[in-house]
Amino acid sequence: MKCRHCASALSLPFLDLGSAPPSNAYLTETTLNAPELWYPLRLLVCETCWLVQTEDHAGRDALFNDDYAYFSSFSSSWLAHAKSYVDAMQQRFALGAQSMVVEVASNDGYLLQYVQAAAVPCYGIEPTASTAAAAKAKGIAVVERFFGVALAQELAAQGRQADLTAANNVLAHVPDINDFVAGFAVLLKPQGVATFEFPHLQQMVQQCQFDTAYHEHYSYLSLTAVQRIFAANGLQVFDVQELSTHGGSLRVFAQRSDTGTQPLAPAVQQLLLGEEAAGMRSPDFYSQFGAQSRRIARELLSFLVSGAHAGHSIAAYGAAAKGNTLLNFAGVRPHLLPYVVDKNPAKQGKYLPGSRIPIVDEAYLRAQQPRYVLILPWNLQAEVMEQLAYIRDWGGRFVTAVPGLVVWP
Repeated sequence: MKCRHCASALSLPFLDLGSAPPSNAYLTETTLNAPELWYPLRLLVCETCWLVQTEDHAGRDALFNDDYAYFSSFSSSWLAHAKSYVDAMQQRFALGAQSMVVEVASNDGYLLQYVQAAAVPCYGIEPTASTAAAAKAKGIAVVERFFGVALAQELAAQGRQADLTAANNVLAHVPDINDFVAGFAVLLKPQGVATFEFPHLQQMVQQCQFDTAYHEHYSYLSLTAVQRIFAANGLQVFDVQELSTHGGSLRVFAQRSDTGTQPLAPAVQQLLLGEEAAGMRSPDFYSQFGAQSRRIARELLSFLVSGAHAGHSIAAYGAAAKGNTLLNFAGVRPHLLPYVVDKNPAKQGKYLPGSRIPIVDEAYLRAQQPRYVLILPWNLQAEVMEQLAYIRDWGGRFVTAVPGLVVWP
């Protein structure tokens, strides 16, 4: 395999999770009786540009289809994050009625609803019909296409260039990262600004977040790699912020290399030096990640087996992609974890891919009153513990598995 950015040969292993089905390929009563596709799930490191990447086995059309079930608006903390972003960008870049904001991977309109409410013209670009329909129901204009240079050229020719583009948690999801990034250099107005948010590879390694590896994540990103990719595709990074979202993320600000006038913030060089000091340009930084993933899987499996022997009832909360990676790698099945609760109706009544654990609504949790609730989307731990605080009324306790098994008081 060659690097998806620089085409260098890849030989440095990072993580081998065996094989797994696509993490968002939820099963129905009908598909339970059909064969299920599993693909190898291995990650490699490019020692030329330091881009970490998943081996290519599944195309984007198979992963991001019309039944895509990830809807951003079901997380209240993520909605608050989106509103805060819109307020900050409106103030920093003086966005108003004459501006145009475009979000790439706009999902269900979770962010653009706040742009619209601020009376700033906007539209979204979203390839999955299920989430695009939800955004349109909010009155948001959506282009239902995958983004890249060709679409950017079409939109620019129509006079739909952007003063601000937002791309949250999508940069890792694109198989052709060069074409995707180059599209922003076309879509932006000469003085336009692009922002990108993505989980920070440094935090993924240091916090043992191996469950964020799945087929939909083609790339795992550091500022070191992103700056190089952007420079090769017509964008200049001029600022960066560290965020707490998704277990530790970066928000990168970029402008067109040929026409941008934003000054370079000191934070860019500071973070690059921080990554270098952490060893992210050395193979040693990546060498122990696989061992940590195996430790976490063993700890979870041991907890579930011990609980079953003791007769304890255990449930999970959050039918999240990261949870599917964890459960499938650990070999968890319904005899150890009989159900997972999720507030998204698009997932309820379905089954987790691979493990085939049924997905139920919150009323089922209240009726069953389990002793333990395993929080699979650990990045939403505080939100979930507040939402389900009532489990303590029957002596229930919360459990998280990453970066290590913790039973919370």
